[in-house]
Amino acid sequence: MRKIRVAVVGAGPAGIYAADILTKEHPEASVDVIERLPAPYGLVRYGVAPDHPRIKEIVKALRRVLSRDNIRFLGNVEYGTDLKLDDLQRFYDAVIFSTGAMADRELDIPGVDLPGSHGASSFVSWYAGHPDAPASWPLEAKEVAVIGAGNVALDVARMLAKPAEEQLTTEIADNVYQGLKLNQATDIHVFARRGPAQIKFTPMELRELSHSPSVDVIVHPEGFEIDEASQAAISANKGTRLVVDTLLKHVEAEPTGAAHRIHIHLCQAPVEVLGEGRVEGLRTEITELVGDGTARGTGRYVDTPVQAVYRAVGYLSSELADLPFDHAAGVVPHVAGRVLDLDGDPLAGTYVTGWVKRGPVGLIGHTKSDAAETVASLLADLDALQAPESDAPAAILEHLADRGVDVVTWDGWERLDAHEVALGEAAGRERVKVVPREDMLRAALG
Repeated sequence: MRKIRVAVVGAGPAGIYAADILTKEHPEASVDVIERLPAPYGLVRYGVAPDHPRIKEIVKALRRVLSRDNIRFLGNVEYGTDLKLDDLQRFYDAVIFSTGAMADRELDIPGVDLPGSHGASSFVSWYAGHPDAPASWPLEAKEVAVIGAGNVALDVARMLAKPAEEQLTTEIADNVYQGLKLNQATDIHVFARRGPAQIKFTPMELRELSHSPSVDVIVHPEGFEIDEASQAAISANKGTRLVVDTLLKHVEAEPTGAAHRIHIHLCQAPVEVLGEGRVEGLRTEITELVGDGTARGTGRYVDTPVQAVYRAVGYLSSELADLPFDHAAGVVPHVAGRVLDLDGDPLAGTYVTGWVKRGPVGLIGHTKSDAAETVASLLADLDALQAPESDAPAAILEHLADRGVDVVTWDGWERLDAHEVALGEAAGRERVKVVPREDMLRAALG
């Protein structure tokens, strides 16, 4: 069996699953997982709300993969700045890009650029402790609109409604906790343009909204529309049925009088962010289902007074240096994970997996089958792969050192990990996430 060295660019679940599958399918493979940040795990660490304890189990599984002898973690290395595609091709037989999606999709409505209008990804990065996020976040608004019908919209709504003290059981960074203590929000309005059977909440995420005794979940009956197509979707899918049942329970429940409220508005589509100089409201158009799972406008409008708007209408991948990119779809063009050049031909030894491959849809677990397809393509291409100029494991490290890059290895990450745990113990908590990049590097590099 031929020995190969493969670079995986991006240390989120998609990239780590690709490294795992490749080294199991081809035991003579060694993989370097290259990550822009000093810490691994991508979306699991920097894109998920801190009050999701089940994520810790995913981290344990990813950690086991990165701890293996035939897989190396090379953090604090930025593709396109510290390394180009030509560089990677010098040191590896093949490259798999798994850089995910962190930018917000645009929402083209008037007023969307007013102060107080935010992309959800920026807020998520802040409360998840991403090193690129600002140290503070403006939380003066008492009434807030969240546009979107997916789990990110629910996460944003829950983080805005839930008191900061309830986050102290999580690994929330101290600056985020201090910022949430100043949060003025009392009413969070979530707007979905279709009905209860079409929204993309997962049952668990929806149920979590009501776990806080300080938050009432109010599903407004207006727009709670179920047509024949909705009923068929409910009958065909257990998850859809559970979501609709949960929403219906909230419709029928009496509010407890909690200090914070999450309002869910169905069949309302955003048409304009209102305000003079900053956000003062959101105008939505009432919609109606048309029988095929889609909705159309009715020409009737509702104005909701809010002082902030969060747009959770989807993520978008960013273009990668030296690779073709489909800007409309936000993905790298490919066939079964093989990157295609501008003429539609496979780019030798170059592959994609995860959201940069198929778009930001699906849950974390879905990236396993995605990675399996990409790895299968790579292994089928083995005989055609060009051997690198230097396959010595130290060669890439020497190259990066010559460029002045401080590489965070797996040992460095474990020092950072221990540093965060020690901070947590000192604060009487399990862990305190470190946010500033400088602190991370000091801890990781010793």
